[in-house]
Formats: sequence, structure tokens, C-alpha cells
Amino acid sequence: MKTSLKALVAVLATAILLPAVAAPRKTENVVLIISDGLRWQEVFTGLDPLLLPDVEQQGWTPVAALKQKYWHEDPRERRRLLLPFIWGTIAKQGQLFGNQLAGSKAEVTNGFWFSYPGYNEMASGLADPRIDRNEFGPNPNQTVFEWLNSRPLFRRKVDIFGAWSTFHDIFNGKRSHLPIRAGATLVDRGDESPQGRLLEELYRTTTRLEGDDPLDSFVHVALRAHLATHRPRVLFVGYGDTDSWAHMGRYDATLDTAHSFDAFVGDLWQQMQALPAYRGKTTFIVTCDHGRGSGTVDWKDHGVQQAGSGNIWIAVIGPDTPPLGERHDTPLVTQSQIAATVAAFVGEDFRAAKPAAAPPLPDVLARSR
Repeated sequence: MKTSLKALVAVLATAILLPAVAAPRKTENVVLIISDGLRWQEVFTGLDPLLLPDVEQQGWTPVAALKQKYWHEDPRERRRLLLPFIWGTIAKQGQLFGNQLAGSKAEVTNGFWFSYPGYNEMASGLADPRIDRNEFGPNPNQTVFEWLNSRPLFRRKVDIFGAWSTFHDIFNGKRSHLPIRAGATLVDRGDESPQGRLLEELYRTTTRLEGDDPLDSFVHVALRAHLATHRPRVLFVGYGDTDSWAHMGRYDATLDTAHSFDAFVGDLWQQMQALPAYRGKTTFIVTCDHGRGSGTVDWKDHGVQQAGSGNIWIAVIGPDTPPLGERHDTPLVTQSQIAATVAAFVGEDFRAAKPAAAPPLPDVLARSR
């Protein structure tokens, strides 16, 4: 009896001294989704009443009609009206960072506060002061998507979709050999199916907001069709309408496209959860590339001249993410942490290859049981 008791004590002592056992990781696929330039203010408080006089003056949409869709005295209800999937699903099953009113700050670390520097930072894990303009050209930095595509388990299982043609440079298609469908290459002109021909006709005959960049609806339809026959394990999706309409000063259209973006994310989540390859095995990271200014003038733009443009938001939902909801009083998180987070969810250590990259986001990946 004494021997058995001693043995039991020894086993218990050893168990106490051992480090916590890592929980089995369930995520096998990860999707990074961007709403270009969508402010944290709209994400966490919904329609900004300070911008309604500008809507009324422009006269595009009656303020009464806009308020009927998106207004409530309680900002928590306003944000739910604007972004029902984010607040009805992600906030309940995942986590959200970036509500400065709740002591949660999310920021970019680049000093420019506009798109190319932001996309490079989130995709490569660090800011690069050389990238100081959207017309910079091919990205000299290897992104986490290019790096994962070079790993045996992910080769030819990484896809890039987006509205902005500059994604070809950001993900350096010539060097990375990633399949990039963005801008004029979003629509597959080789698709002779009825849907493929219709999408090509609509793209060709639709007036675009900027150059060859398609509207977000085209991005979503093309992506949905792609997922009907392909099963990428790592996916980037860049929607752009929120930024385009904001630059035009159309707050009514900005709200409508933010609402549509939320619906696209929800539809993509439902589509992937309906497929055995993704059901219960997929994590979404949803964010923006930069913030914007505040007030009736500066909200339309972003950059160092528009204070607050470096403030962003980040949302995460997936089988390995504890459902902590909207985070309060958290340490600062940064855009540069996204790259390592993407890799960590699929069991890869990006920082082992790129030590200068920022560490993964805290608390979004369960570590122990």
C-alpha cells in the first residue's frame, strides 16, 4: 500500500511539473478577408450620426431611408443593423479587437496609413519604409501566402482573390507564382460555362468605379464559383468598395457596401461550412488595411494627414479561437501580427523563417487544455 501511494504521489508530482499539453489544433484552412478602408468606428458603433448632414446635403439617399435601415439610438444595435454577421456570429463565436471606446486598440505599424503599405504589413509581418506609394511595383518582401505555398502541405493550395489590380504586385505574382485573380484578371475569360460567359459580359458592360477593378459583387460571385470546384487551404480575399465609395464622399453608399461586405463574409462562411473539406476546420480572419480620418471632411480620406487612419480592427472566428467576443482593455495588437497568425492556425511557424515578423495575435489560438 505504501509503495502504491508513493508511486501515485510521484505520478502526480510529475504531471504538475510538466508543461501544459497543447490542445489538438482543429483548423486546417484559413481565410484572410479584407474590407478596404472600413473604419473601426462603423464596425463598433454603426452609422456615424455626425456624417448624416453630409448625406442630406448631397441628396443621393434620403436620410430617413438611410436611418430606417441602419439607425438606432443604441450604438450596439446600430452596429448589429449594419453588420449582422459580424455581430450576430463572429462576436458570439469568435473575437474582435479594435474598439477604442472599450480599451482595445489595433493599429498599423507602417508610417503611411494607406493601402499598399498596409497589405504588405499584414501579409509579410512587418512594415517596410521602402513601400511608400501604391504604385511601388512588385513587393520585395515574401508574404506568408508565398511562404506557405512553398511548403509541401500547401503547395498549389493557396489562392488570392480581390478587386484591386495592385494585388498582383503586392503578392508579387511573377516571383511567387501564386494564382492571383484580381482587377482585370478576376473574371476567368476561359470559363465557357453559362455563368462564366455571363460574368464576363457583366464585367465588360458594367461601369467600374476605378480602372479595371471590378465591384465587390464580382469578386464574391467569382470566388463562390471557384470554391465549387477548388479547395484551397489558404485563401486571401480583398474587397474594395468600402474604400472607393468613401473616397467619393458617399457615406450612404459606404454604409450599403459595408452591409454587403458583411453579407459576403457570412455567405462565404456558410458556403465553406457546408463543405466537408471546410466544416469545423476553417478559421476566418477579417480586417481592413487602414483606417480613415474623422469628421465631415477627413473621413473621406486616409494617410498621415488624416488623424486616426492608422487605427484598424481585427475579427477572428474558427474552431480554435476561444469565444471571447468583443475584447475589452487588451494590450495593443498590430496589423503586423496577422501574417504569423495566418501561419499559426494551419500549424506553421512563419517567424522561424522570418524572425523579424511580428508574433501571432494573443488569445485567438487555444494553446492548452
